[in-house]
Amino acid sequence: MQTLDIDRPNMPDLQFVLLVAALCTSGLTQCNVPEPVRAAIFDRCWTLIHEGPPPTKSEERVLDLRGWTDVTLDAMLEIIRSVLSAADIRTLSWEHPPSEATQHSTTAAQPLIERLQLLYPPSVR
Repeated sequence: MQTLDIDRPNMPDLQFVLLVAALCTSGLTQCNVPEPVRAAIFDRCWTLIHEGPPPTKSEERVLDLRGWTDVTLDAMLEIIRSVLSAADIRTLSWEHPPSEATQHSTTAAQPLIERLQLLYPPSVR
């Protein structure tokens, strides 16, 4: 089980926001954040950076923060913490096994991948 303290996440703010947004849209069943709370976090963060309503299709529920400012990021942090606090959630917890790669690497990247696998062999399941 993985956990994340919402007040002391021990990661940069951008990484925290992206991780929480990903958890909110992941559909994980082994997560201590109820679906209505997940939806509220995503929908409120979405409205900060978009004109229209949040998408309803799960594959479109992604936050792209590349073009936004520190003020936007700070607002998203506040939204996340306030919604979770209102739901009496101080620590996020979830369980998710490692996923297989969804994209294949390019031929040019293959030598590097092979060297990394020598240094960090895949764990035996």
